[in-house]
Amino acid sequence: MNFALILFILVVVTGLAWLADKFIFIKQRRVRAATAMAQFDAHSDSVGDPSSAQRRAHLEAECLRQPLWLEYSAGFFPVIVAVFCLRSFVVEPFRIPSGSMMPTLLTGDFILVNKFTYGLRLPVLNKKIFDINNPQRGDVMVFRYPKDPSLDYIKRVIGLPGDTVAYEDKRLTINGKPVSYTPLPEYLDEERLAYSQQFLEQLGHTSHRILTDVARPMYIAGASDFPLREHCVYSPSGMRCTVPAGHYFMLGDNRDGSADSRYWGFVPEANIVGRAFFIWMNLSDIKRIGSFR
Repeated sequence: MNFALILFILVVVTGLAWLADKFIFIKQRRVRAATAMAQFDAHSDSVGDPSSAQRRAHLEAECLRQPLWLEYSAGFFPVIVAVFCLRSFVVEPFRIPSGSMMPTLLTGDFILVNKFTYGLRLPVLNKKIFDINNPQRGDVMVFRYPKDPSLDYIKRVIGLPGDTVAYEDKRLTINGKPVSYTPLPEYLDEERLAYSQQFLEQLGHTSHRILTDVARPMYIAGASDFPLREHCVYSPSGMRCTVPAGHYFMLGDNRDGSADSRYWGFVPEANIVGRAFFIWMNLSDIKRIGSFR
């Protein structure tokens, strides 16, 4: 479901109703109210009713009241447009649906994504209209899945345009330099009740935990015939890719439990949604609320 498109349609519909009310319908209601008040005043003067002031105010309010269809369209326009602008240009909430980013993000985490850090984009079309920053190696980024742009994916930025990224023997090498790994205690996946190897991976100034599974093979099985695959070479020990201009190479932190650029290719710059930066809720573990890297 394209929620951005639904919000945009609601903004247009309620906005048209709001404009119609402001420039057409409210004038009609005021004319009807003035006519009703004149008739009421003429009748009240003739009978001398002491409670006429209260009834007059009630009648005027009834004449000026919006009909229900207008109340539930034009009346909600300010709220809908505020939500639309906040979600489109500032921050957008997402829910983590799988364990591909464990241990950084867990299934059920509700996260916030910064929508302006990589530049302002037109809602729905996702076309960049203003540059601010470029994705940095180590960022956790939300993007539109290249094989189906209606789906949002979240992975970590590993390769920038022009980088040569090798993932061989379950270790990263970027531009010929091996990435630093520090062993950590084994990680218990409480959903599967299974342990994984855990390391602290250092990408430039960014350090984060990753998981590997010694039972999984080193070769990449089932990689699709994705666009620009000629930039990659697969081998029994893994793969090596040169990231094309305007594209990014993405990996999940759960390296043996993630469908990522190793399998479906590079992420075009046009598919970027924003940078994930904060867990605002997890219904199973409230202690997870907070920022992450």
